[in-house]
Amino acid sequence: KRRTEKKKRMAYKALYRRFRPRRFCELKGQDSISAVLKNQIMTGQTSHAYLFSGPRGTGKTSTAKILACALNCTNLKDGEPCLECENCKAALTDSMPDIIEMDAASNNSVDNAREIREKVSLLPVKGKHKVYIIDEVHMLSNSAFNALLKTIEEPPEYSVFILATTEIGALPKTVLSRCQRFDFKAIAENNVVARLKEVLGSINVSADEEALKLIADAGEGA
Repeated sequence: KRRTEKKKRMAYKALYRRFRPRRFCELKGQDSISAVLKNQIMTGQTSHAYLFSGPRGTGKTSTAKILACALNCTNLKDGEPCLECENCKAALTDSMPDIIEMDAASNNSVDNAREIREKVSLLPVKGKHKVYIIDEVHMLSNSAFNALLKTIEEPPEYSVFILATTEIGALPKTVLSRCQRFDFKAIAENNVVARLKEVLGSINVSADEEALKLIADAGEGA
């Protein structure tokens, strides 16, 4: 019995990870951003540096992961990652060596930025692009921003930086001017309710419409 309970605990995955969007078409409330990024993938006209700004819970990190996956997918389907090739499967399990995620809230020193600058010169291991996703990028120190700036200005052609922040005003103008910026909006209540229904349906759970609206309202656009 104890062994079974331990396995259940080990197998548990947080809801936001279990139901995180994996394709652009699955993103809720950010249709224009999804359309632009998908079109860039289809035409091969992607940027070397992106900046995703907006409130928490609006899809910045999810979009960054989808974009990173699509950039290294070997079997794209209308600009969407196939989720079936070796690179996509590795990305879905956070084991893709060419997708490097960093939380600037806990890795905000100049040494962390210098490490990126040193390793970005190394060629991708499995994919076409080496993608750096830096979450909460506003938490980087001024010295870290300065160390990272040169890399963003003149990156290797195979590298892509995706910076995400909830505090756009805290970023240096020098960084803002070198990134293609996307502003994520608070998600409309009807979109949140629709997504809640999708999730509940997938796990065979029912809920009153009013309860879902209360949850969506409490989320305040997240």
